[in-house]
Amino acid sequence: MKRIVTVLLLFTLLFCSCEPKPAENEETETTEEATTHLFESFEFYKPVIYLYPEEETEVSVKVGFKGELTVTIPDYRDGWNILAKTDSTLIDLHDGKEYPYLFWEGKAKFAPDMTKGFVIKGSETAAFLEDILTKMGLLPHEIADFIEYWLPQMQNNPYNLIAFQGKNYDDIAPLTITPKPDSILRIFMTYHPLEEPIEIEEPEILPFERNGFTVIEWGGTKIAKIIEFHMCHGSK
Repeated sequence: MKRIVTVLLLFTLLFCSCEPKPAENEETETTEEATTHLFESFEFYKPVIYLYPEEETEVSVKVGFKGELTVTIPDYRDGWNILAKTDSTLIDLHDGKEYPYLFWEGKAKFAPDMTKGFVIKGSETAAFLEDILTKMGLLPHEIADFIEYWLPQMQNNPYNLIAFQGKNYDDIAPLTITPKPDSILRIFMTYHPLEEPIEIEEPEILPFERNGFTVIEWGGTKIAKIIEFHMCHGSK
């Protein structure tokens, strides 16, 4: 009972500004102990990596994923060694085949930051993603790839709470690319289906400029099951 109450209060603080109502005569764990409950095992779905060198270049790419890689295309081995072309097509130097991008999936314990985000009707997901991803710096074909993968999973939900991860994603899946890119954009979306809208602060979206050798990555995960928490309902 002690652990359930602690997790309940913690998710209340993360998702809305309402003050939780502590149960009578219940002790709670310390903040440090309670925080450990946020680290759940998540699937990292379809992070894909596009490389845009200024000229045809041999490139080494390594993902220092702090978890288990479950799928890689082409075969990851001890990293990818590829010939990157200016149009983002890649030739794997091991199998000699052509690929549109590098692909990986994995599973790891991860604490997504959902303190800021967007609450979007499922029926408005496509329009929202096209707008927000354009603002974030993706090109039309990258946006099309993103929406093609994620829209079928999101559009039939009444609402979705959508957040884009930052340093916490870089920390759990650092990229090492040689030669070093001049600019890199990593977009990792987390979303949680909602029956009703909630109030949440929206993050600032910073513009991204492509300069020189550019690397783009996108991926995401669904937060399918969250221990019950009190939602602050608002209108959307």
